[in-house]
Amino acid sequence: MKIYKVKVNGKVYEVELESVSENNATISAPAAAPATTASAPVSNGAATILAPIAGKVLDIKVKVGDFVKKGQVVAIIEAMKLENEIPASAEGKVVEVKVSKGSAVNNKDVLIVLG
Repeated sequence: MKIYKVKVNGKVYEVELESVSENNATISAPAAAPATTASAPVSNGAATILAPIAGKVLDIKVKVGDFVKKGQVVAIIEAMKLENEIPASAEGKVVEVKVSKGSAVNNKDVLIVLG
C-alpha cells in the first residue's frame, strides 16, 4: 500500500493505493468514510437547503430573517455553464446563509439553514 496526496479544487486529500497484479484475484477495500462537507454542523430541528450539484454560487436570493415558502428560489448555482435555480426544500425563516456570492460549492454542501 502506498499513500499519495492529491489536490482537487484546492483541497488536499490522502489516497491509499494498493498494487495489484493479474494473479491477485481479490481486492479488499477499507470501509468507506462518510461524506463530509466544508460547512459547520447544523443544529437539530433545523431544515437545510443543500446544493444539488457542485458549482459556483451566482446569487443568493434571501437573507437572514426572511421567511421562505417551499419551492421558492433561494439561490442560483452555475454548473457546466448552466444556471441552476435552487428552491427551498421546506418552509421557514432563514436562520443562516452558509455561502456567499462567488463561492464554490460541492454537491450536498449546506447552502441555507431554515429554522
